[in-house]
Amino acid sequence: MEAVTALDTCATVQPDEGKVAATRDRLVTPEEAARLADLFRLLGDQTRAQLLYALLEAGEMCVCDLTETVEVSDTAVSHALRLLRTAGIVAGRRSGRMIYYRLADAHVRMLLDLSREHLRHEIVTG
Repeated sequence: MEAVTALDTCATVQPDEGKVAATRDRLVTPEEAARLADLFRLLGDQTRAQLLYALLEAGEMCVCDLTETVEVSDTAVSHALRLLRTAGIVAGRRSGRMIYYRLADAHVRMLLDLSREHLRHEIVTG
């Protein structure tokens, strides 16, 4: 009787050493992987995601505008912005007693644009 192999395992136990070595040389370091995991965990919250897309669309907003836009409490918005600011994802500009928040740089903008495009692609091809 022939052994049955699971669909998600290799049919042979012989790895392609060249491919493994080339890939390993380009792999992220464990430290980079940890930072990436932290970044995606930070972005993996619905409220924070909505805040980021609001800033992507508006460019710059204060807490009260963000609160009204995403329909959550000002405490929740302030807490989310504190986390995002600490992580370097958003930046603030003070004008008197007001602070206006914006995406920190073009990389954050690209990440959000690509993520949304990926979601839309999944819906169309899904």
